[in-house]
Amino acid sequence: MLATTLYDGDPAAPALLIAHGLFGSARNWNVIATRLAGKRRVVTVDMRNHGQSPWFESHGYEDLAADLAEVIEAEGAPMDLLGHSMGGKAAMMLALTRPELLRRLIVADIAPTAYSHTQGHLITAMRGLDLAGLTSRSEADRRLSGSIEDPGTRAFLLQSLDLKADPPHWRFNLDALEAEMSKIVGWPHPEGDFAGPALFLTGAESDYVTPEHRPEIKARFPQARFARIPGAGHWLHADKPRAFEATVEAYLSA
Repeated sequence: MLATTLYDGDPAAPALLIAHGLFGSARNWNVIATRLAGKRRVVTVDMRNHGQSPWFESHGYEDLAADLAEVIEAEGAPMDLLGHSMGGKAAMMLALTRPELLRRLIVADIAPTAYSHTQGHLITAMRGLDLAGLTSRSEADRRLSGSIEDPGTRAFLLQSLDLKADPPHWRFNLDALEAEMSKIVGWPHPEGDFAGPALFLTGAESDYVTPEHRPEIKARFPQARFARIPGAGHWLHADKPRAFEATVEAYLSA
């Protein structure tokens, strides 16, 4: 089963499961999960091939949804489910194929569609990082800056560099993620729909979810509502964490 982190809250309230995006981890959500746990139990996971979770050769959305189903069945269904980016696609896949496991769905800045971009260049950069003699994250950042210009992207990735290991290593199955990248940026178009409440929450400065995506979203998620967070991009929970938390809290408590 996936590695999980539990945050205690009111056991009588529906619990919330959080699924991170590509190259993320449960630890990225620690502050938000802690704050949301005031009124409910919160469970964060490391998705397969990330963090402390098992490594597999496959990384399709059928696989990721099955992983989340296993966690929900162990924790007690139904649960609320929040997924960002890759985790949002896994959440949508689960909602469409196992709707009985979910109460409410929140999809953060992703649509049920295939995208043309790839994150393979980040895998190339991580593979190319000279890990010899690394003892500090600042030195790792300096070395990585030669291949990744954006400091925010470097900081995000470096959260998953284990400098305490000997030798240091990335907490990603880079081989599997590279081999399955077409599935990660793609979408398998499963049958069915999710009749339960669903919130599609996007960053106002992101182009991952556009008006052209709405007809498909409404067809597959008839109760879908839409909200945008001003000043936020694709990593909306990192760009505007307090606004993100407030929106999620209001929706789950409605």
